[in-house]
Amino acid sequence: MTDSATTLDFGERGEVRVLPDAEALARAAADLFAHLTIEAVTLRGRAIVALSGGTTPRRMGELLATPPARERVPWNRLEIFWGDERWVPQDDAESNAGVARRTFLDRVPLPPTQVHPFSTDLPDPATAARAYAARIQEIIGAGEGVPRFDLVLLGMGDDGHTASLFPGTAALSEHDTWVVANHVPELETVRLTLTVPVLNGGREVVFLVGGAGKAEALAAVLEGPEATSRLPAQLIRPVDGHLLWLVDRDAASQLRAAGSPDG
Repeated sequence: MTDSATTLDFGERGEVRVLPDAEALARAAADLFAHLTIEAVTLRGRAIVALSGGTTPRRMGELLATPPARERVPWNRLEIFWGDERWVPQDDAESNAGVARRTFLDRVPLPPTQVHPFSTDLPDPATAARAYAARIQEIIGAGEGVPRFDLVLLGMGDDGHTASLFPGTAALSEHDTWVVANHVPELETVRLTLTVPVLNGGREVVFLVGGAGKAEALAAVLEGPEATSRLPAQLIRPVDGHLLWLVDRDAASQLRAAGSPDG
């Protein structure tokens, strides 16, 4: 099996690398994580990362917790945040932070004080959102008005949502607040999420998208008309950074451009 990638250019909608399968996608993501964190530490002395939830990044985490990736990553210089979180305790199976801890963060030499999950034990989601914004301000600051993550990892749902920015929800139009408690009527729940300006402040913003179930949404986001209220992933266009999609062949199966790759 080869991990060679086909590269497609979608202009401001991002660069796309199509990997052969889910395992190749996970290996590419782990390798990129190591490369970008090393680069950030070399250039700025530390690497500030926002992790995503969902199933696709889990294998990446497992690879990062084992050699050779485990030895490559400068764990002691990382600051780890999350792009979004469910309103559940960290020991819940649905907790993004809990999954990441069990998958790899508790298995690598990363100082616990440099791991910054959402505080879902606070009285309510709105309070937790304000507390997370304050934590981001404390650790990162906001030189140009928004914090700058060195690496923002994102997933995408089959409805086109990313982080917890769901179609038609109020968080899509939030421009002044870094973190919000976003009511998602379709799921009858509230999710905590970084907002679009913060995600677009990332130096490297990387989507990880795998599986045939994401193919229709991926084609709509990358090749369809502008429909940001229906396809929130279209809102992610870094202001002064690089946008990359790592996708497997199944997820890319409906891309018209995949029939004429440039590499």
